[in-house]
Amino acid sequence: MEVVWAVGQVGAVWVALVLGLIVLPSALGISLGISEAYMWVLVKTLEWATIRLQKGVKKPQPQMPQTPAANGIIERDETPMEKEIARLHRADFEFSHIFYFCRKGFEAIVEDEVTQRFSSEELLSWNLLTRTNVNFHYISLRLTVVWVIGVIVRYCFLLPLRFTLAAIGITSMIVGTTAVGQLPNGSVKNYLSEVVHLTCSRILVRALSGTIHYHNKENRPQKGGICVANHTSPIDAIILTNDGCYAMVGQVHGGLMGVIQRATVKACPHVWFERSEIKDRHLVTKRLREHVADKSKLPILIFPEGTCINNTSVMMFKKGSFEIGGTIYPVAIKYDPQFGDAFWNSSKYNIVSYLLRIMTSWAIVCNVWYLPPMVRKEDEDAVQFANRVRSAIARQGGLTELPWDGGLKRAKVKDTFKEEQQKNYSKMLVRNGSVG
Repeated sequence: MEVVWAVGQVGAVWVALVLGLIVLPSALGISLGISEAYMWVLVKTLEWATIRLQKGVKKPQPQMPQTPAANGIIERDETPMEKEIARLHRADFEFSHIFYFCRKGFEAIVEDEVTQRFSSEELLSWNLLTRTNVNFHYISLRLTVVWVIGVIVRYCFLLPLRFTLAAIGITSMIVGTTAVGQLPNGSVKNYLSEVVHLTCSRILVRALSGTIHYHNKENRPQKGGICVANHTSPIDAIILTNDGCYAMVGQVHGGLMGVIQRATVKACPHVWFERSEIKDRHLVTKRLREHVADKSKLPILIFPEGTCINNTSVMMFKKGSFEIGGTIYPVAIKYDPQFGDAFWNSSKYNIVSYLLRIMTSWAIVCNVWYLPPMVRKEDEDAVQFANRVRSAIARQGGLTELPWDGGLKRAKVKDTFKEEQQKNYSKMLVRNGSVG
């Protein structure tokens, strides 16, 4: 009986400290300096570990040639296929013509520029987490002791703290939006809905030990507009909602996510689609146009890539978001992988495993840039407009711009695309027609 009483007392003190020192300041949008002190200690620790690691290396590691575009392990020849074939072309076919494609094939096997975007970004130095570079081995007892202390801190203190904050934030979101949803539509309901979303998002950001730097706030998305951003993680939406409210667009889910969706849509005009509806592009476009046409509604938040990329590049934007009309507000999000890997590899980790990895990392640190609003030009189609917006986001975030579809994360290259490349090659060999 005394043990149960003691556990209850400890639990009460724990919840009181969490509510008083973290939840309440988060709800009010203020900071007591705890997270700043934590980040200062963390940065100093990682700097010390990096210095110890460099001193412990007996032999310098060989420098691998890198290219600015791919930042990879092999040196690529970027000669276009047309020029290469033209240089090797003879009157008759020669066996040497296939060497160019053999070399390109070997490069793709060793390191292609697409599939590497679907795996975690490699770090330049060890960050004392479980994911380390193969070159980093045992260096010293002191460094090992620091790593063990880090494991204890992350799993025995940070994980319970973050789990408590996440539970409070999610519960508050469900209860708050459900209560606000009972009010009649009007300015009061909209105001209270924004307060609930902002407050709960701030609590959830604290649950991730998030340190977010927002730039160019004068360009923040306005009501009646469309906010598009590069996509790295499900927490992208929380990162953005921490600084302003949005109407989300997505597919209806089950489980806990479904409970949250059904609760939030009562208080805020989110656009949720059934699985059968989301395949109907015209229906999706119609509903989004109706939302944008109402200038009193919150800006729509869309991730045009359609899947999570590892935050080193921006892949093809699907054109549907740019056919709706209205003003586009581009946003670039760049995470710092030194403190934790925010990328969700959904083909490798389920959502529970991913959240466990996030909550046992050191922190989530990122920069968010609000770019000037963009509108579609008269002589510009939806694809060209999407590419222009993507280029702006890639330049601001320091990301590599790739024309490939992020759907390759789960699907193979279409046969029609391979056939098109084969036709181009045959035209070059027989000199029949133009290559474009």
